[in-house]
Amino acid sequence: MTVTTEKGARAEGKHPSTGARAPRNPRLRSSYALFLLPGALAALAVIIVPFLMNTAVSFTSWQGVGDPKWTGLANYRDLLDDSEFWASFRHSLFMVVAMAAVPTLVGLVLAAALFDYIGKHFGTRVATILRACFYLPQVLPIAVAGIVWSWILAPDNGSLNALLKAIGLGSWQQDWLGDPDIALYSVMGVMVWVQLGFPLVVFMAGLQRVDPQLYEAAELDGAGWWRRFWHITLQQIRPEIYVVLTWCTIAALKVFGAVYVLTKGGPGGATDVPSYFSFTTFFEKTQVGYGAAISTVLTVIILALSLIGLKLQTRAEDAEEGARA
Repeated sequence: MTVTTEKGARAEGKHPSTGARAPRNPRLRSSYALFLLPGALAALAVIIVPFLMNTAVSFTSWQGVGDPKWTGLANYRDLLDDSEFWASFRHSLFMVVAMAAVPTLVGLVLAAALFDYIGKHFGTRVATILRACFYLPQVLPIAVAGIVWSWILAPDNGSLNALLKAIGLGSWQQDWLGDPDIALYSVMGVMVWVQLGFPLVVFMAGLQRVDPQLYEAAELDGAGWWRRFWHITLQQIRPEIYVVLTWCTIAALKVFGAVYVLTKGGPGGATDVPSYFSFTTFFEKTQVGYGAAISTVLTVIILALSLIGLKLQTRAEDAEEGARA
């Protein structure tokens, strides 16, 4: 028995008598550092240095040629009074709803239904096929998806207006991407379609680790599907929920391709978002310092939300491990 215990302790890297973890080999640590070095150099060259350069440019007035003129915090003070910036930021909050809140809620319900109902009554193959269908928009390049949806939502010969006319709802026909009152909601609808597959796949993967005996016990107690979803599914996959919310919120704040392809921020700035606003300020208005200030503020917001999301995820995982212990 003692020999077995000592072998198990050594296999786990612990001291056989005290149970404390044995110190790692310094050479092994240095080899880990060598594996991390290429990624660290790439992050330095592609992320950290460009971000620092962009931040430095944000304190200047520059048109992209000649020498930048130092202006200090002038660009950031102008941002506070820029109604276009705040309008674009409000639009990004709508994108958070379309790309984070709605896909997370709908993805939760769909994942639970595919896992707990479709998989049991129609087989795992059917559930897998449906999951792949929902995830397909994530595989498509956003430019391709945007072009297809621009054809569907075209006012004259678009598929959606043609369908409405064919079923007798011609009065519902709209200029979906050209009307300032509904253009943002049309883009939001497209982004819900694009984003839905990611939460669905993550949640279905999370459900794989839930103990099936919990569902069986709940069924024996007479709990219906909704009660099992509310009291078991939601509680067991909280780490995945935080991951999805964080990831999708970041994607919503930096969304660019869909807006560029579908509306180019129009009509009249009705669908403008900070990333596209920064792009037009950089390359169309050639206000490089001001555009750098916009992108710097957006980056800081995304970093802060990432840290909050990681903190919540870690707390949920620690609480789950404590409950198991």
